[in-house]
Amino acid sequence: MPSTPLWRDFGRSEHPPERGDPPPGPVPPRRVIVALVVVLALAATTAVLLVRAAEREAEPGQGFGDRVASGTGGDERTRPSRYPWVGAGSFTVAGNHSPVHGQDGPVARYRVAVEQDAGQDPDAFAAEVDGVLADPRSWIGTGELRVQRVDEAEPADFTIYLATPLTSEAMCAEGGLSTEGYTSCRLPGQVIINLARWLEAVPDYGAPLEVYRAYVINHEVGHEFGEGHEACPAPGAPAPVMQQQTYGLDGCLANAWPILDGRRHAGELIG
Repeated sequence: MPSTPLWRDFGRSEHPPERGDPPPGPVPPRRVIVALVVVLALAATTAVLLVRAAEREAEPGQGFGDRVASGTGGDERTRPSRYPWVGAGSFTVAGNHSPVHGQDGPVARYRVAVEQDAGQDPDAFAAEVDGVLADPRSWIGTGELRVQRVDEAEPADFTIYLATPLTSEAMCAEGGLSTEGYTSCRLPGQVIINLARWLEAVPDYGAPLEVYRAYVINHEVGHEFGEGHEACPAPGAPAPVMQQQTYGLDGCLANAWPILDGRRHAGELIG
């Protein structure tokens, strides 16, 4: 199974360089500097989050979940977990590729990569991602695009990463997003799934884990496809997939799919 280095080096040759960029070529010293910067960034993020965790343990009323998402309960760092908080910072790309799924439109090609030392199998994660994105209730159901997973050697439009909480926080922070190691995020060309959410979802979600997993894939990939956040349309209605369901349902019911009953299910755009 192929292995790729730190995420900042991964996929940089997928698109032609901008005008004025230097021509591509081997630059070993620069790679060393980049790797050192990433390692230092991970170390700094780890230190900050550990300090925050220590402060929260000293103040039991200030739970991590209370500060991040409504209804998420207490500080999840004080509970036993089934996953490491930080991995190697480098990723293994799932091998092989999938068929093209969908009826019409351009093909959006994606890779799937899992952080090393995260205790997760890249091919198993890729199979779940493929199953979600190939479902007619997913974005291919709009009839406006098709999807295909490719391997490391093939050109891709974006990569779906499964990363430990601290690594995902560092990755998202590079795009100016603060997830506090809790939520997933999307940056241009990068869909970053937080391992903790993948394995545990969120408290009070009101649906099985596989529903949350399909939601988080469709939500973050939806951002990659140009979709913005949407609001709950009415109490008791299915939540739009572009609603920030990780933070709460606001009276809606958990829903993982953008297409319901053959039609696009959406709420009012909120950003």
